[in-house]
Amino acid sequence: QVQLVESGGGLVQAGGSLRLSCAASGHTLSWNVMGWFRQAPGKEREFVAGIWWSGGRTFYSDSVKGRFTISRDNAKNTMYLQMNSLKPEDTAVYLCTAGVDTSNYNYWGQGTQVTVSS
Repeated sequence: QVQLVESGGGLVQAGGSLRLSCAASGHTLSWNVMGWFRQAPGKEREFVAGIWWSGGRTFYSDSVKGRFTISRDNAKNTMYLQMNSLKPEDTAVYLCTAGVDTSNYNYWGQGTQVTVSS
């Protein structure tokens, strides 16, 4: 089993920044890719950003490209999401996930709330 725990959410004004963290524990060799999704009230869960654990190749949704940066620290089994130039429409619960590939995210965290005020 893999446990994922997010942290770093909070309330920020539009234009501000936040850094989310996702700490992984358990069978930490069980995934090849990690990522961030978000879900706003009344909306479907949407992909935000992903990173391949080996090699570090990253990929982003168009809505956050250029504003968000995903990274990882292999030694700490921790993934990060640096969010800059935040907009009110970025308000959501942000969820950390890990899986064998981008079509199979097997593990999910509980989520951390990000609220951007206008």
